[in-house]
Amino acid sequence: MNVLILNCGSSTVKFQLIATDLDEISRNADRRLARGVVERIGGEAIITTKIEGRAHQRSTANLRDMRAAVDHIIRWASSEAAGIDGVRSVADIHAIGHRVVHGGERFTHSVLITDEVLDGIEDMIELAPLHNPANIKGIQAARDLFGPGLPQVAVFDTAFHQTLPERAYLYAIPYQFYRRYKVRRYGFHGTSHRYVAYRYRLLRNIRRQETNVITLHLGNGCSAAAIKNGDSIDTSMGMTPLEGLVMGTRAGDIDPAIIDYLAVKEGLSLQQLEGMLNKQSGLIGISGLTNDMRELLEESHENNDRRARLAIEIFCYRVRKYVGAYLAAMGGADAIVFTGGIGENAPQIRARICEGFEWAGLELDQERNAQCTGGCEGLISTDSSRLAAYTIPTDEELLIARDTVRCVHGER
Repeated sequence: MNVLILNCGSSTVKFQLIATDLDEISRNADRRLARGVVERIGGEAIITTKIEGRAHQRSTANLRDMRAAVDHIIRWASSEAAGIDGVRSVADIHAIGHRVVHGGERFTHSVLITDEVLDGIEDMIELAPLHNPANIKGIQAARDLFGPGLPQVAVFDTAFHQTLPERAYLYAIPYQFYRRYKVRRYGFHGTSHRYVAYRYRLLRNIRRQETNVITLHLGNGCSAAAIKNGDSIDTSMGMTPLEGLVMGTRAGDIDPAIIDYLAVKEGLSLQQLEGMLNKQSGLIGISGLTNDMRELLEESHENNDRRARLAIEIFCYRVRKYVGAYLAAMGGADAIVFTGGIGENAPQIRARICEGFEWAGLELDQERNAQCTGGCEGLISTDSSRLAAYTIPTDEELLIARDTVRCVHGER
């Protein structure tokens, strides 16, 4: 089965085409046929594509909206010019899997998209106003282009964290706000946390129920998850992706009284302050330079820039605090797993985060850690460490493809 995976943002669509089926899933024999990204939708869009075994290609096209972008992807993928193995026409795309950011309490698993499901995703817009509308546009575009006969599946970022106990997901505010408006912790990056926990247990050759790890998804967006007996029992992001770790442009945890204080001092509206906390804070807010960790590391090393160094220190300190808290909440863990753009490619950051966990039995192997970049998967702590550390590249698209196949076949 050829599954097209769509991850739709406000002006961007990331996509992959993966060949897989139930038998291939059981044998880990999935094949990534093609992938790419369409950027700057709404004008002269930039399209980057990569077919397995070939070099990247870049092109431009005037794509006025999401429907035009999805149509461009489908036409390209099914064209003779692209020459994708096993795809010669639109009929060779057998299903579509969509990343959907927020499923609330309603969607605890990936589901086939029906009119009722689409209505449910629309009901979650007020919980994820920056993300769900774009996800819905992608679903509607694919429906318009393929018609009702092609199965489509929604895979929710929040679903993996639906196993959180009440003590972890409820906020200490009047309970009536949870009853009325479902104000609670939902968590995000769930598909990524689920994937790296799955890869970890394959590497260790253990069962799901034996999986006790802290997973760290560190990229422009960052989150931590405490996974005990294979289930997520706590996570750093909250009702929205703003809570938790310091991120590229997001503040993470702050004293909520700061919002009213700055509103008075700066004359800012709540909307302006929310924009500031989401888009002008985090690494870029502290450093005043960039939200790119690679650039901050270069500035710190080459120019000894104080604020770049400070941004890195705060970033790593916040991660260490969450790891320590989750070790306490879980009663200990077997491993810390790094993933995401920073987690997979920044040995210096991993080393700083792991500093000070000798008491927990973690000893980083400096050589393994330094060599593990650019897609490396494996152990980066010493063999004798009681608390191990791993780097595992995430692959959310693969899980979306697999979930799509299972839903099409009536399985979970």
